[in-house]
Amino acid sequence: MPRALPEPTHRRFVAGLGTLSLRPFDLGADVRTLHSWVTQPYARYWGLLNASVADVHAEYQRIAATGHHRAFLGEHDGRPAFLMERYAPAHDPVGQVYDVAPGDVGMHVLVGPPVAPIAGFTGAVFETIMDSLFSDPLVDRVVVEPDVRNSKIQALNARMGFRKHSIVALPDKQAWLSFCTRDQYADALRMNEAG
Repeated sequence: MPRALPEPTHRRFVAGLGTLSLRPFDLGADVRTLHSWVTQPYARYWGLLNASVADVHAEYQRIAATGHHRAFLGEHDGRPAFLMERYAPAHDPVGQVYDVAPGDVGMHVLVGPPVAPIAGFTGAVFETIMDSLFSDPLVDRVVVEPDVRNSKIQALNARMGFRKHSIVALPDKQAWLSFCTRDQYADALRMNEAG
């Protein structure tokens, strides 16, 4: 009998696309799927291109043990489609390069390789993640720190309301420290809907 996976913590229906949901990452059930994503060339900024399944398992076991960093598997109509990590910046290297404010939450996102490309999918995933984070009344601002070379995620961040703050040196990269408040996100959604 297959074991039950964790229930979604956030679910969103997107017209013309389907249902996107987030649930806690299940190390036993999800590690092979995640390994197949992070070892793809497009995921080079994730830093696990040459990782084995055991390496990915160890990394996500370490994340789960921290108590301040959580991974969530995103599903599209019940199929694994993306990963979101939520973390407390004060307990992360990024917290050493800026003044962490109450209400700050850090976020990482990785979209899995598509079975078939769907127009608007990545934007819908990002909105689902941001909606999930801002559904927590204690979250006032989302913090991201993409590699300075990752222009695709920087463009998506800007489209969702993030504003670049500064280039910072982190242990594994030079990163664009960027922030998005609730109001900036709401304004960006209105602008995106207006076209």
